[in-house]
Amino acid sequence: MSRPQATAAPQARQSTETSDSRQGEQQQRPARRDAYFDNAKYLAIVLVAMGHAWEPLRDGSRTVTALYTFVYAFHMPAFIVISGYFSRTFDARPAKIKRLVTGVLVPYVVFETAYTLFTRWTDGVPDRPITLLDPLYLTWFLIALFVWRLTTPIWRTLRWPLPVALVIAMLATVSPSIGNDLDLQRVLQFLPYFVLGLCLRPEHFRLLRRWRVRALAVPVVAGALAVSYWAVPRMTGAWFFHRDSAQELGAPAWYGPVVTLAAFGCSTILVACFLSWVPGRRLFFTALGAGTLYGYLLHGFLAQGSKFWGWYDPAWIHGPFGEITVTLVAATAVTVLCTAPVRRIFRCVTEPRMNWAFRRTAQEPQPS
Repeated sequence: MSRPQATAAPQARQSTETSDSRQGEQQQRPARRDAYFDNAKYLAIVLVAMGHAWEPLRDGSRTVTALYTFVYAFHMPAFIVISGYFSRTFDARPAKIKRLVTGVLVPYVVFETAYTLFTRWTDGVPDRPITLLDPLYLTWFLIALFVWRLTTPIWRTLRWPLPVALVIAMLATVSPSIGNDLDLQRVLQFLPYFVLGLCLRPEHFRLLRRWRVRALAVPVVAGALAVSYWAVPRMTGAWFFHRDSAQELGAPAWYGPVVTLAAFGCSTILVACFLSWVPGRRLFFTALGAGTLYGYLLHGFLAQGSKFWGWYDPAWIHGPFGEITVTLVAATAVTVLCTAPVRRIFRCVTEPRMNWAFRRTAQEPQPS
């Protein structure tokens, strides 16, 4: 009776050791990236760069202004929805807080300072103050993401998170006293898209990729482009920037909540159309999806410098051939900025490890 037990014990230990070994290998093995979301992030960052490149071309071009408004209606909402989707597991664990600080807050401090110093030169404002309370140019997204992700546990607890987020956004549009601190107007007005991402599940994205949805997206996008072209001389597209209250846009206060709901509906539909067309297989640009933060933060220096360096001064740039050229150059430039060599160079300020700044937790492995 004792002999089988003696034999079973080593087998049990071996089985346990094998299981522990496999679990250790799985923990050490990096999680495989989803090609669909990498493709979506890359295509979205290309649209962001193109939108910034079109900005100096809007005067005198109804077509460019229409495209600019159309893209601004959904490119940042798409980014924010995806950011919310990948924030679903965020909690207050030390490892998550560390990642939030090193991956969002530190880059915000670095690039807010860098853009201030750079625009002192390009904008001819040598006394522009360095301040972390008033985000400059595109750095607003980092501080907004920091705030949104910190509040994720709250949204995950609420029974109706999206309606609550929409009410907050609506109230922000009638509150001009919010001011520019931390760009809170954008933080609050873009909040529903982040919360929407938190509420999504993998099956929702599979639903979007059905061929019927993709086919339906064609007339929807065509109609949105037509409406954008029609609206250019009739209304402002600044509502899609989500950085001002209704009163600051010269509209009655009650416009704010109404336009917030209408813009959320329009933008969400266009985000769905965009995501329905994103390919799910690995393509030549899929790997670049891992570097979209680099493309986002770095392309702004080119966008700002191009005006100072006179790239938009030649008359031909403001014609059809020039507009196409600017579009292609912007797409190419942001693509290069997402590549692995660029990421290696700027990782120290965009994704610093900073182990020296944090206490070691029990979950972290001891250094060998």
